[in-house]
Amino acid sequence: MNVSIVLPAKNESASVGAVVASIKAAYPEFEVIVVDDGSTDNTARLASDAGAKVVSHPYSKGNGAAIKSGARAAAGDVIVFMDADGQHDPADIQRLLDRINGGYDLVVGARQQGSQASVGRGLANGFYNRLATYMTGHKVEDLTSGFRAVRADKFREFLYLLPNGFSYPTTSTMAFFRAGYSVAYEPIHAAQRVGKSHIKPLKDGVRFLLIIFKIGTLYSPLKLFAPVSVLAFFIATLWYGCTLIVDGRFTNMSALLYTGSVMVFLMGLISEQITALMYKDGS
Repeated sequence: MNVSIVLPAKNESASVGAVVASIKAAYPEFEVIVVDDGSTDNTARLASDAGAKVVSHPYSKGNGAAIKSGARAAAGDVIVFMDADGQHDPADIQRLLDRINGGYDLVVGARQQGSQASVGRGLANGFYNRLATYMTGHKVEDLTSGFRAVRADKFREFLYLLPNGFSYPTTSTMAFFRAGYSVAYEPIHAAQRVGKSHIKPLKDGVRFLLIIFKIGTLYSPLKLFAPVSVLAFFIATLWYGCTLIVDGRFTNMSALLYTGSVMVFLMGLISEQITALMYKDGS
C-alpha cells in the first residue's frame, strides 16, 4: 500500500519540524507532504529540512484549501491527514491504516474524553456527533476530527464539495456516508497543540451554526426541514383551536403558521433533490 501523509500548516514553525521528523522516523517509506498555507514564519523551510515535500500557497487560503492542495499532490493510494501542531501522535497512523486494510474507505481518529481543546468545544462537538448520527443513521463518534485516513481516489471525488475553511472534516465525513462508502472510527488521544490556535473563539458561534446547516444539507435536508415543518403545523393548529374557542374565528397568525409549515416542507423537498444532484457523479 502506497501511503501519503498530508499536513496542512500555517505558521507552525514551533512544531512542524519535530512532527515531520517523527513521522519520517516511524514510516520512512511514506510520502510526507506539508502544505504551507501562506505562512509568515519558517514553516516551509523547517518542514523541508525535516524531509517533507512542501507545497506552498502564495497566501493563506484556509485549512480546507490546504487539504485539497495536499490531496492533489499526493501520490499514495491512501492519504493520511493530520495536524502539524503536535496534537496527533504518529504512532496512531498504523492503527488507522490497519482499518483501511480491513476494507474501510475512511477511518477517523476519534478523540476520547479529555482530548478537546475546551469544555465549550467539547460540548459543541458532542452535539455535532449526535446530530450527524441522527442524519446518517450510523453512530458518528467524532465528526470534526482532522486526523483521518482515506482511500485517495474516493476522497478526490468530493474535492469540489470541500470548503476552504475549517469544516472540511464535517463535509468529507457526510459525503462518504451519503455516497455509501464504509466509514470507521479508531479511538485516539489528542495532545495539546504546540503554539497558538488559528481558530478564533468569537467566530465559533457562527461556525457552530454553519456546521449544523452543513450536516443537514450534505446528507438529507428533509430530515431537518420535516420536523420543523411538523412543529410549525402543530403550533398553527393549536393556535387555531385557541382562537376559535376564544374569538370564534380563523386568525391571520394561524394562516401564517400554516403557510410557513408548508413552505418549510417544500424547501426541504427541493433541498433533498439538489443534494441528490450533488452526488450523482459519485453514485
